[in-house]
Amino acid sequence: MNVAIYGRKLNKQNIPYFIEILGIIKSYGWNPILETELKKQLIQKVSLSQSIDEFSSTNDFHSGIDLTLSIGGDGTFIKTVGFIKDSGVPILGINTGRLGFLSNISKDQINHTLEQIKLRAYDFQKRSLLRIHTEEELFGEDNFALNEVTFHKKDTASMITVHASLDGKYLNSYWADGLIVATPTGSTAYSLSCGGPIITPGCQVHILTPIAPHNLNVRPMVVPDHLPIELSLEGRDRKYLISLDGNSKNIKQGETIKVTKAEFMINVVKFEDNNFLDTIRNKMLWGIDKRN
Repeated sequence: MNVAIYGRKLNKQNIPYFIEILGIIKSYGWNPILETELKKQLIQKVSLSQSIDEFSSTNDFHSGIDLTLSIGGDGTFIKTVGFIKDSGVPILGINTGRLGFLSNISKDQINHTLEQIKLRAYDFQKRSLLRIHTEEELFGEDNFALNEVTFHKKDTASMITVHASLDGKYLNSYWADGLIVATPTGSTAYSLSCGGPIITPGCQVHILTPIAPHNLNVRPMVVPDHLPIELSLEGRDRKYLISLDGNSKNIKQGETIKVTKAEFMINVVKFEDNNFLDTIRNKMLWGIDKRN
């Protein structure tokens, strides 16, 4: 089995986990394939053999990679999805960061988790993505997001107005600091911090969450994901920011942006003993009384 491995910055705290994972993979007779920059760092810091295979683009995922390991936090997981795209290669997130909703396998579960992979005691959970359409195709081939697309102000403290239509029908004009359109996966990210609901994976919906709205009666809204959302921005500035999972570009006032569900989905590896409900309950500390 060919296993792609992606991680970002190596440090003293996470290097032992990369070494452990590589050791387990080799002991199983699998072939590790490292992202090019990660390979360079490991060669420099732990004298890794230069003969190990590497990948550098999405094209490599259409040629025999069976599994992808994302080692880091949720930001690393999202970067890994940028390599996988529509290849269908499953992804597993191992958390060496902080909260970890997407990278939900803890460091002390590495050996057990890879053993379950070896025994094929796992399943796939499909995660939907967003795609945006702009006049100038601002994001090129990377115009998709696993978590959210965000529209927000740039160089002013003044609020902006985001005009929103759903399936060609006028919905609302959001007078706020911005607006988030999130997937179920993104419901535990920026949208959650702005008061949006938690949505379980598999729900075929999108979430519209205003950022600090002026009118307190304007609440987050859950809509079917097969309905296109059209948005345009208005305010005192000529340019604003549009972000796809944190990757930001300038957008002109009045330009119409169309948000749709992407035509492909991501396969996330899941286990019976580590499901979404367990992750939410543990990360959100539900049912734990700190007074005891």
